[in-house]
Amino acid sequence: MDLLTVTDRGLYCAAGDFFIDPWRPVSRAVITHAHADHARAGMGRYVCAAPGVGVLQTRVGRDAVIQGVPYGQTLTIGPVKITLFPAGHVLGSAQVRVEHRGMVWVASGDYKTAIDPTCATFEPVRCQVFITESTFGLPIYRWQPPERIFDQINQWWAENQAEGRTSVLFGYSLGKAQRLLAGVDASLGPILVHSAIMPLVEQYRLQGVRLPLVEQITTDLAKQHQGRALVVAPPAADVDSWLRKFGESSTAAASGWMQIRGARRRQTHDRGFVLSDHADWEGLISSIRATGAERVLVTHGYTATLTRYLNECGIPAQVLPLRGFAATAEDAALEGAAVESTADLSNVD
Repeated sequence: MDLLTVTDRGLYCAAGDFFIDPWRPVSRAVITHAHADHARAGMGRYVCAAPGVGVLQTRVGRDAVIQGVPYGQTLTIGPVKITLFPAGHVLGSAQVRVEHRGMVWVASGDYKTAIDPTCATFEPVRCQVFITESTFGLPIYRWQPPERIFDQINQWWAENQAEGRTSVLFGYSLGKAQRLLAGVDASLGPILVHSAIMPLVEQYRLQGVRLPLVEQITTDLAKQHQGRALVVAPPAADVDSWLRKFGESSTAAASGWMQIRGARRRQTHDRGFVLSDHADWEGLISSIRATGAERVLVTHGYTATLTRYLNECGIPAQVLPLRGFAATAEDAALEGAAVESTADLSNVD
């Protein structure tokens, strides 16, 4: 009998009577991280990694009952032992190690292997069964060193200043925004952030993450710093009526999707910076191998491609369909474009 199974409410551990990242209300939810597709409001009780309590509270509500568990510390729920390990995705992100009767499963949540000063670094966890994400599970996705990307961002900002343009950089409010703030050269000029980002910046600082001085955007500040500022905002803010307050501006997006030329064209931004908070192809493969798993379940992304490759490599793998974690229609279109640019998978390691 499988230790974790998919139900109509989410990934369920019957032996411990808890769910991992459920999409419907349950009595006890173990949360891998606070992004909205993994952490939903309305659960009776939440369990998450201790560094992520603040951001999770911000996302699901101040009245939510949240138990924070330090990384590496075991929590016993009935006969089941749960241990959380860093996933390297965002602040407080965790892999969930579940142990019962000598069987060990690990649910990865979202993860990345690159070093990120805003969150704990991913740690491979040995197990018999590994549930892995595959957001960027295609060989075309191979990330450059983050330092190189931040050099590109800083150069873009400086060039915009020389031309009297405000630099508006879009990235998700939790995780990506803070990583951008930690990586840019704050000496270049003032940094303004969207109101959706500021509370999360404060939560990161409470956890000891070093971030530069930033100010929340107001109409007066936008006017005062026109042509000089770096503005960091979530993608939803990319509307003409909001952008007009900055005067002449140059816009850019920071995302792993910028790896594909077609994705860059479909975005209306002036620039696209390839910076992802997920593992790339090589990161996925190396992480899966490091677990020593006898069986791999693949979810959340390009599941068919990664599953096929793992099976060809002699690692038994299958798709685990989780509601709410499939690639979007746009992602599926991007996959088609990416596959056309990819060599024979059997030659990729």
